[in-house]
Amino acid sequence: MRAQVPMAYSSGFNPHPRISYTGAAPTGAASEAEYVEIALAQVVDPAQVRDALVAALPPGLDVLEVVAAGPGKLADRLQASRWVIDLPTPLPLAEQAVAAFLAAEQVPVQRMTKKGLRDFDARAAVLALAAVERPGAAGSRLELTLRHAEPAVRPDDVVTGLASVAELPVGPEHGGVPLLTRLAQGPLDEATGEIGDPLAYA
Repeated sequence: MRAQVPMAYSSGFNPHPRISYTGAAPTGAASEAEYVEIALAQVVDPAQVRDALVAALPPGLDVLEVVAAGPGKLADRLQASRWVIDLPTPLPLAEQAVAAFLAAEQVPVQRMTKKGLRDFDARAAVLALAAVERPGAAGSRLELTLRHAEPAVRPDDVVTGLASVAELPVGPEHGGVPLLTRLAQGPLDEATGEIGDPLAYA
């Protein structure tokens, strides 16, 4: 490994580094909240691991924090995520689509997965959704909070659901495709709807 971090390897005929990417963003989406677990062969100060990774990674891949793993599985702490979705859609149309989506009891959508075409209820996973002005550009922005569940509903599923319940012109023929950015993911406070820090084990 370029960073010279003392990686732990799996056993067996073809050992591989014990790295686990948890809750990775879908292909084509930007993210400011990605988490990875790395198993080490020896105890190393987390600050030293962070410095080594920062030195080895290319610009644009920023390691913000490294901590020693706490009890339980990290995946269990990633209960919800917060997104912004930039659209070419005029704000009044986006607001109408959001109102129709939130008023629906169910919003069925389909997506091709590794197991074939699957049906999802996009509405069930949405904890919060609002349309606002898109900063510094034409169109609109959706502010979305998603609950993580099975089957997993992605932000692009929500866009598909919005288009199914109301007029929501998106795509190259309408001035651009949705731009998805994850801002946070972590434990969900059911009372407030806030998303906490999954690395805060205390």
